[in-house]
Amino acid sequence: MVVPHTLVSVRAAPLQTGGNFIELAVLFLILALVAAVLGARGVAGISMEIAKWLVIIFVVLAIVTFIL
Repeated sequence: MVVPHTLVSVRAAPLQTGGNFIELAVLFLILALVAAVLGARGVAGISMEIAKWLVIIFVVLAIVTFIL
């Protein structure tokens, strides 16, 4: 069945995304903990650094959002 072009609805995309910094930080934290348990110190260190920076970015953006 072919839908006429005039009946197709288009949803506008939101201007803001979900801001998944905190979810990514938790993901990298879990990755770092698993890597540390398995003995991969390099991966654990890098994952912790990424998690730390994502949390910092999240806090800065949250503060800016609350101020504005």
